[in-house]
Amino acid sequence: MTHTDVLVVGAGPTGLTLACDLARRGVAVRVVDRAPEFPVGSRGKGLTPRSLEVFDDLAVIDKVLASGTTHLPHRKYQGAEVIAEVDPEAGRVPTPDIPYPTGLLIPQWRVEHILRERLADFGVEVERGADLRGFAQDADGVTATVGDARIRARYLAGCDGGRSTVRRTLGLTLRGRTPDVQLMAVGDLEADGLGRDAWHQWLTPDGGIMLCPLPGTAAFQVQASHELDGDGSPLEPTLERFQRTFDRIAGVPGVRLHNLTWRSTYRVNVRMVDRLRVGPVFLAGDAAHVHPIAGGLGMNSGIQDAYNLGWKLGAVLAGDASSGLLDTYEEERLPIASWLLDITSDLLDAVLEAIKEKGGGLDAIAATELTQLMLRYPWSRLSRQAASRSAGPRAGDRAPDAPLRDPATGRRLRLFDLFRGPHFTLLRLGEGRALDDVGTGLVKPCLVGPGGFSDDDGHVADAYGTDALILVRPDGYIGLVAAPADTAAVGDYLRSL
Repeated sequence: MTHTDVLVVGAGPTGLTLACDLARRGVAVRVVDRAPEFPVGSRGKGLTPRSLEVFDDLAVIDKVLASGTTHLPHRKYQGAEVIAEVDPEAGRVPTPDIPYPTGLLIPQWRVEHILRERLADFGVEVERGADLRGFAQDADGVTATVGDARIRARYLAGCDGGRSTVRRTLGLTLRGRTPDVQLMAVGDLEADGLGRDAWHQWLTPDGGIMLCPLPGTAAFQVQASHELDGDGSPLEPTLERFQRTFDRIAGVPGVRLHNLTWRSTYRVNVRMVDRLRVGPVFLAGDAAHVHPIAGGLGMNSGIQDAYNLGWKLGAVLAGDASSGLLDTYEEERLPIASWLLDITSDLLDAVLEAIKEKGGGLDAIAATELTQLMLRYPWSRLSRQAASRSAGPRAGDRAPDAPLRDPATGRRLRLFDLFRGPHFTLLRLGEGRALDDVGTGLVKPCLVGPGGFSDDDGHVADAYGTDALILVRPDGYIGLVAAPADTAAVGDYLRSL
C-alpha cells in the first residue's frame, strides 16, 4: 500500500487545477484517471475572466493567453446570406481592477495540457489507465483501490465527471431534470470553404449547426442537431452525418467537412448533488453538478470548485486550520452550484426564444454573470465585516486588482502579483498600526500608503476605498474587512480557522 495526502480522481480541468494548487503548497498529491490516453477532443472551449484570474495565480496565464483568442465575432446566416455579425463582448477592455475582462476561446485539451505541464513542475504526473474500483473511509482517511493497487490518502477528491465513480460509491445522486431539448452532436473536424475569422452559426427553429474555429489548430468544433433514426433513437455522429446536416440546414455550396478527429453526443441535464463532502471525500465539477452548456460555465465552474477547495485542504494539512474549515467548501460552493443550474437554464430558454426571431442566437447569453467576476460568498462563515464602510468591497467579494509602485525601487507591479501564491494577503490602506505582529508564513502583509507601496494613480483607492485592513484569502476573495488599527480582528479571524 502506498500513501499520499490527497488522491485526486479525474484529470480534467477540475482535477488538474486542484492538484496544481495542492502541489504548490507542498501537499503530497496523486492524480489518477481511468483513460489510457489523454483526451484530444475540444469539449469545453472557453475560459471565463475569473478562471483566467485563477490561472494567473497558478502562474500559467501567459501560456493560456498565448493559446487562445478573444472577441471572436458570431456570424449568423440564413443559407449563404450573412444576416448578422455580433461580438457579444464588444467594448470590454482591461481596466486596473479587471485585467482579463473577456472570455478566452481555447479548446479544453489545450487547457489540460498546460495544467499537466505546470503539475510536472512540482514533480507530479497524471497516472493514466488508473481506474478507481472503490474506496473505504475511516476516521483517519480513505483507502482506495486503483487498478490492482491500494492507495492510502488523508483525503479523496472526486473530479471524475458526470458518470463519477466517486459519487456513485458515496451513494449520492445527481438530482434534477432532463429538459425536452433537442439532442446535439459535437465534434472536431476541418472545413474547407469557411473562414477562421468568426464563429459560423445557422440556427433555426427546426435545427441548427455551428462551426467554431479552434485556436492553434486547423480544426473547427462543430455543434449540430443530432440525426435520429425512424424510432427517434440517436444515430452515431459521423462525418457523413455532419455533412448532411450542414447541407440540409446551411446549404452553402463549396463547404466540405473532413478529418473528423473527435465526436460526442450531448443531452441537456439540469442536476446536482445535495452534498459536496462526505467525511474525507469531496466532489467537484461535473461529478457534483451538470447543467446546460449555455454560457460555457461547465469547465469553469469545476475550476472554481477546485480553487475553493485547494487552499482549504492545504491549510488543514499544514496544520494552519482545523478540519472544520473543510465544511466551508460545501457551505460556499453548493449555493453557487444551485445558482448555476438556475442561470444556465434561464440562458438556454433565452437562446431558444432568440432563435425563433431572425438574427437571434448565442449572443442572447452575453450576461455579466457569465464572467464569474460577480460571484461572492457573503453568507459564508469565512466572510467577516468588522468595520462599517460606505465604499469599497465587502467581506465575501472578489478582491480586485490594481497597479502599485514600490517606492524603494520604482518597480511597477499589481496587487495580483502580491496575492499570487498560497498565502493570505493583508492590505493596510492608509494610516494604521504596523503589521509586523500579523506577518506570518500564512499571511503576507502589504502596506499601501505611508511606509509601503505607492498608489500613484489612485486605483487601489478606487477599488478598495481608504482606511481599512482587508484580509484577502488565498483564492482571491475578501475574508475580513476591519478598521485600519484593528489588527486584533485579523488575529481573531486567523485563530478561528
